[in-house]
Amino acid sequence: MKTNTQRRSAKAIAASRKSDALRWSMFLAGSVLAIGAATLVRAEGHEDVTTSHGYTNFGELKYPADMTHLDYVNPDAPKGGEISVWTRGTFDTFNNFTREGAAAAGTTVLYESILVATADDPYGSYCYLCTTLEYPESRDWVIFNLREDITFSDGSPFDAEDLEFAHNLVMEQGLPEYVAVVEGFIESVEVLDPYRIKFNFSEEAPRRDVITFAGGTRAFSKAWFEETGARLDESTDVPFLGTGAYVLGDYDTNRYVTYDRDPDWWGADIPLNVGQGNFDTIRYEYFSDASTAFEAFKAGEYTFRTENSSLQWATGYDFPAIENGWVKTEELADGSIGSAQAFIFNLRDEKFQDPAVREAIGLMFNFEWSNETLFYGLYDRVESFWQNTELQAQGAPTQGELDLLQPLVDEGLLDASILSDDAALPPTSDARRPTDRANLRRASELLDAAGWIAGDDGMRRKDGELLTIEFLQASPGFDRIVNPYVESLRRLGVDASLNRVDFAQYVDRLQAPVDFDFINHTMTQGFEPGSGMHQWFGSKTADDSSRNLMGLKDDAVDQLIDIVIAAETLEDMQTASRALDRVLRAKEFWVPQWYKSSHTVAYYDVFGYPENLPPYSLGHLSFWWYDAEKAAELEAAGAL
Repeated sequence: MKTNTQRRSAKAIAASRKSDALRWSMFLAGSVLAIGAATLVRAEGHEDVTTSHGYTNFGELKYPADMTHLDYVNPDAPKGGEISVWTRGTFDTFNNFTREGAAAAGTTVLYESILVATADDPYGSYCYLCTTLEYPESRDWVIFNLREDITFSDGSPFDAEDLEFAHNLVMEQGLPEYVAVVEGFIESVEVLDPYRIKFNFSEEAPRRDVITFAGGTRAFSKAWFEETGARLDESTDVPFLGTGAYVLGDYDTNRYVTYDRDPDWWGADIPLNVGQGNFDTIRYEYFSDASTAFEAFKAGEYTFRTENSSLQWATGYDFPAIENGWVKTEELADGSIGSAQAFIFNLRDEKFQDPAVREAIGLMFNFEWSNETLFYGLYDRVESFWQNTELQAQGAPTQGELDLLQPLVDEGLLDASILSDDAALPPTSDARRPTDRANLRRASELLDAAGWIAGDDGMRRKDGELLTIEFLQASPGFDRIVNPYVESLRRLGVDASLNRVDFAQYVDRLQAPVDFDFINHTMTQGFEPGSGMHQWFGSKTADDSSRNLMGLKDDAVDQLIDIVIAAETLEDMQTASRALDRVLRAKEFWVPQWYKSSHTVAYYDVFGYPENLPPYSLGHLSFWWYDAEKAAELEAAGAL
């Protein structure tokens, strides 16, 4: 790793080599659809071309070109100190762009993309590595006018050739599930001059996705990759060279990894970064399980904890550091989409291809008892893939949804009941006992009808095959949740079992050829669903995907995904998403778990955060800051 002196020297050399081929373009107000607020020119083909500092498909950008800082940051936040968090498992690579190996936590801080989003504008993307972007009304292409002051963390200059290289690298060596979705979107990439790059889109590329897709291109160093021979699809013990605010610091494999703020970071003073990147060091401490991690937090081995265990939150925060006022606990509002956390079936297994079997197994999970007995009433039940948003299907289909669903029914791809039934909801259960008797009877009827008959030993068989289901888990914290579920299934006659394996084995069993029956999965969605939906639910990614782990292949779902992607207006996108949500829920490839609409956090009282947190991010690693005076007090008291 280069020293700070070496970095500064390299950057001075790089600056002297920069050409003056292109001056910075000035920031221009406006948005993609609010054309009146942006600069328009007429292209040679007489098509209007918009030049803007950002892009949005819907409405107007929240922030103008002359913004000084984001609304939710403290522009005067001090720089310094360390924040440390915990993570579970192991790591053996610094490459998080491949499924080979287990990548170290936090590597995303090393890399930056052309456009960025903010935590308070759900539809906007803003020029970051660029000053402005240009695009025609047809969105057949986009030109990014790049900043001239960007350097990689070793001081070497960044230019348009690096972006062209990065795009080609991802398409040649990127995750197959990603390439399968986006290949063919871009016909060509042209380097127009050292700080100007053009992406030309194919006719079939979805127009609502193309600009943000191109804008998501990461800044990779062409020279570094060519010099080192590194590959995007292989494990590596050194991270790729990036332009991010942090560089790799110290690490001990499987114990901890740190990232140090680059004192010569090119982007420290640009408006989008004011009040962000405040910690000198971000540290990830590795633990084998949540219980060990919690004990380490109590002992002061790391300083910030997002508490995901309702048991710990309700009963565990009574240790001396709390009583002494050294550790604070808070519930902070979370306005993001309710997390679609669930148990999912492996649909590649023939027995789970029967909807009756899936429904029967789903009936036996008693959320109400679990929430009251195990979770202290802290959670709500997940109902939708877009929980608590305008994208969530509610009740019977609207006319707009019917217009989309009827053709799929006519094709025989959906049952006609989808046109009249309310959106599928998880079954409710009696909270007084782990096994709901009514649901047990209903599940028994379903399995009987499906040919899974209980024998003299009470276990169900079909054609001599025992009905089995293995809960594959890597976290001991789930034992108390899964074991009552297992017992309820065994009462149904299902040979259910819990198999908890180490993290490395767990990861290995999720990769092709997939080897699991029933696992936890969180299917995180966004406010503007697009082509990424194919990675989550599309047939084209079902055989090898880190997202479509259930192996869903469904023609109706595929068609609805395409309709969502093609939607041009916010209303059409929301209507199509509700129809898709309705169909996905009807497929019952999941058993919905739970979510909460707040961040439950605990931290040693050495941090500060803005008074008005944004709705879509907690931001503790980004726009929180280290309070040196408070830290000195805790250190003097022996708390840290």
